[in-house]
Amino acid sequence: MRRAYEYRHVVGFGETNIVGNVYFTHFLEWQGRCREMFLRDHAPEILAELAKDLRMVTVRCSCDYIEEVWGLDEISVRMRLGEHMQNRITMDYEYYRCKDGKEQLVAKGQQQVACMRAEGERAVPIPIPEALLNGLRLYSDDI
Repeated sequence: MRRAYEYRHVVGFGETNIVGNVYFTHFLEWQGRCREMFLRDHAPEILAELAKDLRMVTVRCSCDYIEEVWGLDEISVRMRLGEHMQNRITMDYEYYRCKDGKEQLVAKGQQQVACMRAEGERAVPIPIPEALLNGLRLYSDDI
């Protein structure tokens, strides 16, 4: 299996519902957090561009839930490049519960972003920035 970028997260009680399991939208938040930490670690120049006029617009995201996740569970969110074309990047996510030295797959997700540049009130498509592609090369078989 391809190497994955990993973000570790301990579930807080504020992320659970009245029953005690994680509310479903938090899995999508963790995708975003994983993506942000990837940029920090592997493409910091992109962060500077985002502060200017670069936009990474999420155009699609999904999550398939396999097992319940509870407060104080430790979760490993693993991101890999699924595919890329023109100005779009699709990232695949796997969520594992880590407990007692074992891992259990609890969810799978996907997120697609479009690279855009702000031009006044509009956003226009641009090629995927090279700094971003360079970082993604670490987590893909096909770049």
